[in-house]
Amino acid sequence: MPINAITSDHVIINGANKPATIVYSTESGTILDVLEGSVVMEKTEITKYEIHTLENVSPCTILRGLVDSHVHLNEPGRTSWEGFETGTQAAISGGVTTVVDMPLNAIPPTTNVENFRIKLEAAEGQMWCDVGFWGGLVPHNLPDLIPLVKAGVRGFKGFLLDSGVEEFPPIGKEYIEEALKVLAEEDTMMMFHAELPKAHGDQQQPEQSHREYSSFLSSRPDSFEIDAINLILECLRARNGPVPPVHIVHLASMKAIPLIRKARASGLPVTTETCFHYLCIAAEQIPDGATYFKCCPPIRSESNRQGLWDALREGVIGSVVSDHSPCTPELKNLQKGDFFDSWGGIASVGLGLPLMFTQGCSLVDIVTWCCKNTSHQVGLSHQKGTIAPGYDADLVVFDTASEHKISNSSVYFKNKLTAYNGMTVKGTVLKTILRGQVVYTNANGVSKTPLGQTLLDSRR
Repeated sequence: MPINAITSDHVIINGANKPATIVYSTESGTILDVLEGSVVMEKTEITKYEIHTLENVSPCTILRGLVDSHVHLNEPGRTSWEGFETGTQAAISGGVTTVVDMPLNAIPPTTNVENFRIKLEAAEGQMWCDVGFWGGLVPHNLPDLIPLVKAGVRGFKGFLLDSGVEEFPPIGKEYIEEALKVLAEEDTMMMFHAELPKAHGDQQQPEQSHREYSSFLSSRPDSFEIDAINLILECLRARNGPVPPVHIVHLASMKAIPLIRKARASGLPVTTETCFHYLCIAAEQIPDGATYFKCCPPIRSESNRQGLWDALREGVIGSVVSDHSPCTPELKNLQKGDFFDSWGGIASVGLGLPLMFTQGCSLVDIVTWCCKNTSHQVGLSHQKGTIAPGYDADLVVFDTASEHKISNSSVYFKNKLTAYNGMTVKGTVLKTILRGQVVYTNANGVSKTPLGQTLLDSRR
């Protein structure tokens, strides 16, 4: 069995940054041992292994591969937007070794087993990182939910308003109540894009103001998120019996935090995430006409950004994800700069580690929010998100001393467009290891061969 080891004076393990050596098998792809303290090759603990290669990466830091639980890969059907190949290559270039694909924006969407099989066929031979899958909550697919669980989806996502694509329509209170019953005894999760417009829909501004970001922001106020979360919580409280855990995706409004805090304190199984762009960008920074900043819910004020950070540090928000939602430049309507007519989504998978580090986060916290908690959310905490014997050897070598500039020209996305273009960030991913195999180096780029696998085993 080929055995390698990697060591550093800085390894993020057990909630601390300490010297350690990780011994792993390139055959099984798992970690065999974690030896704390500076490595000495004569130590009994390490000489019991026939180590082929020992790599010392000090002073760089070794951390576990990130798990991004909110990524839109858009294949099959909308491969002009993104695809498994480019999306997963972008992931590993930033130390993300696992992504979980959202059920919409692909055609067909992952709303029944037949559609899911089409998605799996499209993914074959195109995954540079490991990939899990969410299923969809759409009208009339209640009978499909349990078969999808048994087929390997890790949970379900639904919208309470127009998703932006006609093949993935929104659901309402009655559907949520029924889905809670159907999935009550299943090992799964229900997730919601929590925006609920008033009866009259988006409060669009006059045509002349469509280039102003403030007009778009005012059209999707905090009340959209608050009302949606209240509806979801109402359905949970009304349920007389067990319920599956519920997760609010991409929380953007700090004003909704008290609802989540109160629900969790009362014992309701509710978690939430926010996104890199809500933590790193404020509305005051967004120029008029810069539609590459458009996302839904929208990026809000600087004071709101700080409120999200407070909730994250408090633990009310549990995880941070990319919500990588790319599209073609044409759909961003760049020339006209119309926020209302452009596609809402920010391409960012693989950029999160340096973005968070630049914000002053410790690597211990980043690992908690972007590895440990996300792997738990998707039912992979027995396999991913931890550096420990028996876990997948998913590792990242991160140079904390360097800086680099994010540029559209250098990203791996199919469409070279991100809201972070031109931003200087601290820290650089030098190497990504997936199940014991090097899949990316900063010097040579991504591996020639895709080594990613689908993650279809039951949640644990």
